[in-house]
This record gives sequence, structure tokens and C-alpha cells, in this order.
Amino acid sequence: MEIFGIPLQAFMGQLMLGLVNGAFYAMLSLGLAVIFGLLGIVNFAHGALYMLGAFAAWIMLDQFAINYWLALVLAPLAVGILGVIIERLFLKHLYKLDPLYGLLLTFGLALIIEGVFREIYGASGQNYNVPELLSGATNLGFMVLPNYRAWVVVASLVVCLGTWYLIERTRLGAYLRAGTENAPLVQAFGVNVPLMVMLTYGAGAALAGLAGVLAAPVIQVSPLMGSNLIIVVFAVVVIGGMGSILGSVITGLVLGIIEGLTRVFYPEASNIVVFVIMVIVLMVKPAGLFGKEA
Repeated sequence: MEIFGIPLQAFMGQLMLGLVNGAFYAMLSLGLAVIFGLLGIVNFAHGALYMLGAFAAWIMLDQFAINYWLALVLAPLAVGILGVIIERLFLKHLYKLDPLYGLLLTFGLALIIEGVFREIYGASGQNYNVPELLSGATNLGFMVLPNYRAWVVVASLVVCLGTWYLIERTRLGAYLRAGTENAPLVQAFGVNVPLMVMLTYGAGAALAGLAGVLAAPVIQVSPLMGSNLIIVVFAVVVIGGMGSILGSVITGLVLGIIEGLTRVFYPEASNIVVFVIMVIVLMVKPAGLFGKEA
């Protein structure tokens, strides 16, 4: 059976690959949207934090024999703690300034982190094996589905929707949104706004670290893995709408699928299709598909 002249298994395989990429786009753009939407910081260090999550998992396995499942908890926690340190040392001084200052600072931090890891580990990648429980594939008849890639999609959807629900539908999320819009009023009610802000950045960093752990068995763990992805993720956030959490999740998944299908029908355009869509969206709706006009 063929679809537009493409064998069905090849078509579905590429569609699944696009969905996996979309899952990573969704998780990374979710962290960016949380940090920008609640703190107003354009976090260019997000790609480096994603890389740190993958490296943390690889180091835990290589040096301490800590398996994938434990690393799935410990690595994002370690990256989140690093995010808290970054917020306390650097970012807290920039909240009242133009967002450009935060962008430049986080861009500099990303270059430093990437440079340190390139100096230690080189530019070549490190292999991280798929955990035994998720190895192999399942034959669905119309395609062979790698178990680990199915896990990545399911896990990212659960994390993304859970984060959206926490911020948009719970009292804690209401405090976070109110604290970033009118901190003195919220503090008058006894809420520790600086602590909330610090933990928000740490949580956004932890999301990037979690995405890195999920990505480690799919791609080689490399100091360049974050910088190769972050520009596309920023485009996803812009298309969805800066600060729109649900918009980032939906847009990330959809654009991953579109990118995957583009590789099937017109491979030459697969690396630019996201940016073409970004230009078109900004011409029609400058605030993004799910963003609010200022």
C-alpha cells in the first residue's frame, strides 16, 4: 500500500519520527514559554540546559552505574538546582530591565556551558543505550513502532499537559501568574514571590533537563545538541505565541509532524519549513497563533 507514491511503512515511520521530534519541541518550548510567560526572560540558555540533562544521565550511567529510570528523576533535579543558582546569581537583577538583557546574559551562559563541555568531552557524541524495558519494537501491521519512541511521545504529552494544568487550573498556578503581574499585592497576602520566581525558573530548567534525558537514547549525547535545536524551538515558541503554554505544546507537536512529512515529500525544505511557517504566521498574526495582542 502507498500514500502519494510513498510505501505506507516508510510514510508512517517518518511520521513517527516527526512526532518524536515534535515531542522534544513541545517540551523545550513549554519550558521557554513558562519562563518567558511568568518571568519575562528570553532564556537562550535553554538549549544548554537540555544538553546538561542528557550529559547528566550519561555521566550517571557511565561513572556511577545509575540506570535510566533513576536518572529520569535525578538529572532534571540537578539541572533544576542549577537553574535556581543561575536565577539567584544573575537573572534576579534583570527583571525590571529590557528583556534583551536577559537574552544576552543567557546566550553568554549557553556559550560558556557549551564551551566547557566541548573542552572536556570534545565535539563528538557519546552513546546512551535504550533501557532494556523499552528496547525493541512492536509490529502494528502497517508499521513497526520502536517502543522507546512511543514512550518519548507519551511521556512528553503527560508532562506538558500536567504542567499546563498546574499553571492554568490550580491555586499555585494562580499565585504564580498573579505574582508576576503584581508582586507587591501578592506579597501583601503573605506569598513569598521571590521564592516562587526562583522555583519557576528552576522548574523551567528541569523541564529542559528532562527533555535531555528522554533524548539521550535517541540521539548521541553531544555538547552541540542544544545549540542545534534551540533556534528551531524559539521559532516554535514564536509561532505558538510567546508565553502561551498550551500554544507551545500544540505548536511543537504539529510542527514536528509537518517537518517529518516534509522530509518525505520534499526533503530539501525540511530544515527551513518551520521558519517559513514562522514568517507566514508573523505576517498574519504577529502575536502568534495562541498569543494575545498587546
